[in-house]
Amino acid sequence: MITLDAIRQPVTKELEAYEAFLERQFTADGDLLNEMLHHALSSRGKGVRPLLVALSAAMNARTSGAAGGQRVSLAAMLVEMIHTASLIHDDVIDEADERRGRPSANALWQSRKAVLLGDYILARNMAIGLESGQFDLVSHICGRMATLCEGELLQDDCVSKQNMTRRTYLDIIYKKTACLLGVSASSGALAVGATRDKVTTMRRFGEALGMAFQIQDDILDYSPSAATGKPLGNDLREGKITLPLLVILDKADDKRRAYLLERLKACHNDEEAVEEMQRIVIDEGGLHEAQAVMQGYIARAVQLLSEYDDTSYRTSLVHLCSFVAERNK
Repeated sequence: MITLDAIRQPVTKELEAYEAFLERQFTADGDLLNEMLHHALSSRGKGVRPLLVALSAAMNARTSGAAGGQRVSLAAMLVEMIHTASLIHDDVIDEADERRGRPSANALWQSRKAVLLGDYILARNMAIGLESGQFDLVSHICGRMATLCEGELLQDDCVSKQNMTRRTYLDIIYKKTACLLGVSASSGALAVGATRDKVTTMRRFGEALGMAFQIQDDILDYSPSAATGKPLGNDLREGKITLPLLVILDKADDKRRAYLLERLKACHNDEEAVEEMQRIVIDEGGLHEAQAVMQGYIARAVQLLSEYDDTSYRTSLVHLCSFVAERNK
């Protein structure tokens, strides 16, 4: 399987410039806030969004070295810090004690301080963007913050009402995940002066990749071989109906559907119900059908890259598609 390190290789210098830029921007007065910021910045995970920005910028740049400029670092920072703050807030809402195998901000400093940390990161992020004067990038990227909130609210409403449909599920994962990956790819192109058509193509590429990314996340929640750092079956415990389960519900008659929804309610505090629902989804083909949908989005993402020349940057983006489809964490 291709590794993220290999995918990053063509834009190593650009990502190093971004990391240095980020470290300069996110410092604060006071030991506590600096400690909290260090924890947040060192818990960022795969860095897929900045990687998308850098690869898109390099592939769309008209001159050599343009992707290493400050506009690209700014774009990468804006998308990654929106994502980072959203995860901190998610952990508070979900009362999660761990994030990627490490204690969450919520666990270390309790919910009030964790919420304030997320708020600070968002506020600081916006302030840096506005102070830079790069208003096209700021408006292009930061407008997506409302979309993320819409996705979370829509998902919470569906959990409480248990009325998830395929169309609503796809809308939720677009708003929660795909839109920010789309704006990551498009902002890289925008940062280096790509045409409007190219910016649109990269947005569509990132969105297709993001849809696949979230579906794979939802598949991994049912997969015994996953190494996500989160407890297996967490979505079931939280009452979330994601694509693997939705496939089974869509096939069920009214009596069977009612039974499955009752067992889903029980998953909140009944581990036997969690295990039963996992078995049903696996045995009745939920994972297989969800993987087929995910692969459809991967194919679309790869097809959108076909109009670009065969460069190392394009190759890395194709490999990133494979990584998303094959990852187990």
